[in-house]
Amino acid sequence: MRALVATGSALACLGTAHQAVNLRLLRRPPLDPPPVTGPVSLLVPARDEAHRIAPTIASLLAQRGVLDAEILVLDDGSTDGTADVVRSVAGADPRVRVIAGTAPPGDGLGKPHACAQLAAAARGETLVYVDADVVLAPTAVAAAVAVLRGPRPLDLLCPWPRQVATGLLGRLVQPLQVWSWSTTLPLRLAERSSRPSMAAANGQFLLVDADILRRAGGWQSVAGVVLDDIGLARAVRAAGGRTGLADGSALATCRMYATGRELTAGYRKSLWAAFGSPAGALAVATALTVVYVVPAAAAVAGSRTGMLGYAAAVAGRSWTRRWGGRPGDAPAALNSLDSLDSLAHPFSILALLGLLASSWVGRARGTLLWKGRAV
Repeated sequence: MRALVATGSALACLGTAHQAVNLRLLRRPPLDPPPVTGPVSLLVPARDEAHRIAPTIASLLAQRGVLDAEILVLDDGSTDGTADVVRSVAGADPRVRVIAGTAPPGDGLGKPHACAQLAAAARGETLVYVDADVVLAPTAVAAAVAVLRGPRPLDLLCPWPRQVATGLLGRLVQPLQVWSWSTTLPLRLAERSSRPSMAAANGQFLLVDADILRRAGGWQSVAGVVLDDIGLARAVRAAGGRTGLADGSALATCRMYATGRELTAGYRKSLWAAFGSPAGALAVATALTVVYVVPAAAAVAGSRTGMLGYAAAVAGRSWTRRWGGRPGDAPAALNSLDSLDSLAHPFSILALLGLLASSWVGRARGTLLWKGRAV
């Protein structure tokens, strides 16, 4: 057991040190971006989003520094009046167009099919996909395009939004998104690599060059892929393109789930696909337990080695706080709840592992659904 605690603590320290390097090298959009002169298409796939899409559309209409923009919303078979809400917010603005979507064919999934329809209707040379639960800052698009087309250009860019979490489960699990890739993925090496396993992406706020998207086979190439954003990044790499991440904490805010039940359903429908196979999922679960649960448990029992590993994990978790928060918090705000969230990191890992197990059970039983469609 001592050897296990020592191994876990050492790996926790290494992971946090690696995270420190990553966060220092992470691309950061300019505060005062130059105007975007080329045509840009702002694309929103939406299915039953009437309750939250209004702020998204309003933030797109308020974008500054984009000289030639269109806003296309794909109404993906909504039954709650999503299209009416969009039209009400847009008024007579000629930039906004609502497109009636078609159902995905065969075994295709809803979101990739919706995104493919948006790409087919778009005229921009830069396609900017924004989920219906994301609100952009006024210069977010211009700043993101400046990174995409900048001195070290990319073909696909995901500025990672700030995640607004509510409820105990949300505060435990949502911050793990940024923490996971910042701890494990060597960002600079990943940007230069064409290996599919090195791709990371977030479809909440995603920019892609229209030409490389066509050469990569479009969203049709990931029609049946549950993690379609990562699948698209891999397709772009296979077509010779470069993909990368950026700090989008000051550019975009996303509130994915309002309740723990929504969060559970969202993670269950896709988490099974994150690690390739049941064996891969078991290996990851074992590693996470050894590195982030065992040292904390040993620390409670008085182990100094375990305390070192636990402290390293808490430090790494706290370094990602600018990508998290509760409704109404300012970006990068730190309060007592943030500290408690970081201290609860081992429980975050256990919650994630519970969702992972539940996801695989649902996959095996064929009971996974998302917005009324089978996954």
